[in-house]
Amino acid sequence: GLAEIEKAIADVAEKARKGRLSIPEMTGGTFTITNGGIFGSMMSTPLINPPQSAILGMHNILERPVAIDGQVVIRPMMYVALSYDHRVIDGKDSVGFLLRVKKLLENPTDMLFGGSSGEKALLDL
Repeated sequence: GLAEIEKAIADVAEKARKGRLSIPEMTGGTFTITNGGIFGSMMSTPLINPPQSAILGMHNILERPVAIDGQVVIRPMMYVALSYDHRVIDGKDSVGFLLRVKKLLENPTDMLFGGSSGEKALLDL
């Protein structure tokens, strides 16, 4: 589940901070999530890490004016950007993935308490 993934990520991050990652621990990935938002990034075009097939860039959350039901209201907004290899991933599937990410970010309890594991919720399984 997500708790196990979070623990594994924390363990690898700690090894990386200490400069103790092995070459095998830095290879074999298929997808990267990068978070430039923690540095204030508002938008970017993330570059795929070969031989991976995609990368999701997540950016700074800022309050912005948006139109909702004919009214201008202030809402927290975050841009995300997905770069993917069209030889491996169809555009329709990538847009569907982004829409699913959007839905889960807007309603995180669906992923946490929706009756299925977080990764199943993300992949809409």
